[in-house]
Amino acid sequence: MSLTPDDVRRLAHLARIDVAAGETDAVLEGLNRVLGLVEEIRRIDTKGIEPMSHAVDPHVPNGQRLRPDQAKEPDRRDAYQAVAPAVQEGLYLVPKVIE
Repeated sequence: MSLTPDDVRRLAHLARIDVAAGETDAVLEGLNRVLGLVEEIRRIDTKGIEPMSHAVDPHVPNGQRLRPDQAKEPDRRDAYQAVAPAVQEGLYLVPKVIE
């Protein structure tokens, strides 16, 4: 599949992106390259390959090295909240923005 300059202008309008007239060719070339990669990926034979829900296989022991879940930075919440205009029970209070 290959896009035309009219397709680029239409897509830019739908996405609410301002593409200048001089940029249309560069955008067209980039989009056509991406679509070419998608077509190349579609041609790959994936029969017999089980879909993965995550890049790290959960069935492989020690598939991912995990670090201990511990804080490395000191707790400075009180210092940060000391200069805040309004704080209540450890939370920053902000003005209501939706009526």
